[in-house]
Amino acid sequence: MLPGRSDAFLTAAPDHGGELYSPALPEPEPATVARGGPRGIVPRVAMLAPDLLRTQAFVGGRWVDAESGETFAVLNPATGDEIARVPRLGASETRTAVASAAEALPAWRTRPAKERARVLARLASLMADRSDDLATLLVLEQGKPLAEARTEISYALSFCEWFAEEAKRVDGTIIPSPSADRRILVTREPIGVTAGITPWNFPSAMVTRKSAPALAVGCTMVLKPAEQTPLSALAVAALAEEAGLPPGVLSIVTGAAEDAPLIGAELTSDPLVRKLSFTGSTAVGKLLMRQCADQVKKVSLELGGNAPFIVFDDADLDIAVGAALVCKFRNSGQTCVSANRLLVQSGIYDAFVARFAAEVSALRVADGFADDVQVGPLIDEPAVGKVEEHVADALERGAEMVTGGTRIEGQFYRPSVLTGVGPEMRMSREETFGPVAAIARFDTEEEAIAIANATPYGLAAYYMTGDLARAWRVGAALEYGIVGVNTGLISTEVAPFGGVKESGIGREGSSYGVDDWVELKYWAVGGLAPAG
Repeated sequence: MLPGRSDAFLTAAPDHGGELYSPALPEPEPATVARGGPRGIVPRVAMLAPDLLRTQAFVGGRWVDAESGETFAVLNPATGDEIARVPRLGASETRTAVASAAEALPAWRTRPAKERARVLARLASLMADRSDDLATLLVLEQGKPLAEARTEISYALSFCEWFAEEAKRVDGTIIPSPSADRRILVTREPIGVTAGITPWNFPSAMVTRKSAPALAVGCTMVLKPAEQTPLSALAVAALAEEAGLPPGVLSIVTGAAEDAPLIGAELTSDPLVRKLSFTGSTAVGKLLMRQCADQVKKVSLELGGNAPFIVFDDADLDIAVGAALVCKFRNSGQTCVSANRLLVQSGIYDAFVARFAAEVSALRVADGFADDVQVGPLIDEPAVGKVEEHVADALERGAEMVTGGTRIEGQFYRPSVLTGVGPEMRMSREETFGPVAAIARFDTEEEAIAIANATPYGLAAYYMTGDLARAWRVGAALEYGIVGVNTGLISTEVAPFGGVKESGIGREGSSYGVDDWVELKYWAVGGLAPAG
């Protein structure tokens, strides 16, 4: 097994050693998708405890249906089967959730930090106890391999653990005063009622990455999960209720794609909401930012990326290939920090392409519950369509397909490698968000840096090198909020996650992640002249 692979690839094909890949080798067969065993999808849903498979929204501490009575279907991306139906909420129910958050705010923000911490710690413990159920639910509605789902649940609960500890460290400072009769104090205070909008690719982790710091510092939150994956968010809310979170502190409003503009507009226009946090596309992030501007709401935005993955001649080939595999194909390539552009220096180019393509062609595509699966389905039909469009565009413009390049069936796409990908091609300019690796050749360090920075995005970048001086030099030159050096895995609750340029504003995770949920208050205390 190649060094640098994540737990999600523990069952990957063995190391191919120095064997060269040839495009003439046959493609893996059969061109069908392995399914998750004899129990199938419906029995797996039936196995879930009803306290976690929630089919109502959670508003103001109550489980509710839509006022209209309408629902929408949550589908399994591996099979297209309906898992459940959840309420289609709109502006009215969202307004109720915001009002409940405002009502709950005074008691929650004045509750001792140690008590808020206990609730979050209890939530983390409950998530750990129920991790198998949560992971199963995640696979059903999102499709990622079960091993990756288990990793995501651990990642999700880590934010509850981390910010439970940080809650007790939201302190202030005393600034030396220029006057003998005055004292200057600075305190950090919760910003108030907040809103969160989360994506479908990490439906458990993104819920806690936003809500845990907000709740830890004393804010309340109304959160809208993606319409494709609301069940994981509702399950977290059920466990939060069990952990002792008071009514109204966290609400989950569900809605179909058609409802999202109504819910979003309500969250951005309601004067009770003082902060919005959004993870998703840059286009939607800009729209929400414009809407928030009317009331000068605080925003934190984690938006699109176009991550370069640079392999220099002096890189360790094993490390570089292993890091590229996990960075590109984790979650079927559906991550905002996925390697979108692989830039390989001329001296190592042929060896890297041969080794990497051989590893990619051996990846197993299957239902997330199947044994030894490494790549699951894409989230929906539009996602598959986008991948197909990017591949077709690249081939029309002169790129060459080394391996893959075809849909298998349903929403599964064969892991693919293209070479000769130029900057004019769509997959060089846009996130492909699928299991397709686009490789380009470069000659000099300066050229690689220029190509990497030639994008309006700046979330994550990666580079592989054995030269310590180059490691510092390139990292300083890359215009990104996150850089991975000789690794393709960067996400952890202890580090600040976020980008620059059009990839967003603010940071999530780490001690820095508290700052986006508090305001600074300056106290000028006079009348303290010394006696006599």
